[in-house]
Amino acid sequence: MESPLRKIIHIDMDAFYASVEQRDDPSLRGRPVVVGSPAARGVIAAASYEARTFGVRSAMPSSTALRKCPELVFVPHRFEVYRAVSRQIHGIFADYTDLIEPLSLDEAYLDVTANKAHVETATQTARLIRERILAETRLTASAGISYNKFLAKMASDQNKPNGQFVVAPGKGEAFVQTLPIGRFYGVGEKTEARMKALGIHTGEDLHRQSLPFLQQHFGKSGGWFYGIARGVDERPVNPDRERKSSGSETTFAEDLSDRARLEAEIEALADKVTAWCRQAKAYGRTVTVKIKYADFQQATRSRSMPGAITDGAILKGLCRDLVGSVFPLRAGVRLLGVTVSNFEASDPITQAQPALIA
Repeated sequence: MESPLRKIIHIDMDAFYASVEQRDDPSLRGRPVVVGSPAARGVIAAASYEARTFGVRSAMPSSTALRKCPELVFVPHRFEVYRAVSRQIHGIFADYTDLIEPLSLDEAYLDVTANKAHVETATQTARLIRERILAETRLTASAGISYNKFLAKMASDQNKPNGQFVVAPGKGEAFVQTLPIGRFYGVGEKTEARMKALGIHTGEDLHRQSLPFLQQHFGKSGGWFYGIARGVDERPVNPDRERKSSGSETTFAEDLSDRARLEAEIEALADKVTAWCRQAKAYGRTVTVKIKYADFQQATRSRSMPGAITDGAILKGLCRDLVGSVFPLRAGVRLLGVTVSNFEASDPITQAQPALIA
């Protein structure tokens, strides 16, 4: 018996962090607001739609954002508040489906094929969810509705903010061909540049390429690109998707070169990662340290252990060793980061571990 066509909704909150700040502080409404620090080396975490009209966007250096919009209003992040609102939103989702796959605090896939809420269509379901989010949180959300995850995600960008868009069965391939290649989920800046160098600027251009050609130029990703150019994505909505890593990083106000200072900074980052792992009860066996130099060149150093790292002191020791491995420095350091990955549920490395890193 053939499986029923899936009904997938992608919900994406509109300028989530910035919108929460504007909701909670009426003086910020209608103004170009960003969540982040105005420090010379600060980075924008989120930008309101008023700020976006000036070309300001998330992940942009604060100095660049200020050049684009001198009237920019900076507010510090309040992640505990954002997490609380996200939990409230997910509670709404749960009234409509048990298949919820969160991508971040502000977006998620919902599989409403089973029609838990007995609503006539997926389109109507998305509208009801968005109405409830607005009524209960005073925040707006956009939605994409389609028969697979890729198309739903692409559709949610079509009528932002506070809108929704449907890619109906049989329309996916044509819809994809109208999109610029930079809009494609899974195509980052570097891949976009490589595709454009090959003459691939739109979904239609991508559709014209053969599978062997895409595999030749993009390896394993070639099959993914070949499929999505045809509107094909077989991935299920996975409510049990495990997080693959946890990390923390910091950009310094001034370049650092003193070894003791760098070791102190990397230990502080390790403590933050350890705190997250303990709260989530998720421990990894691989630690990676990222070093970005003053000239923006980047280096990473990793070490994997035989079991999960549960002891914060052990993680700090590993991070110190990895930072020490880049000395003598090729230049001053502007950024450090720590990431733990390869999570395991059992066989943790505990107090016996220091002998492994002596």
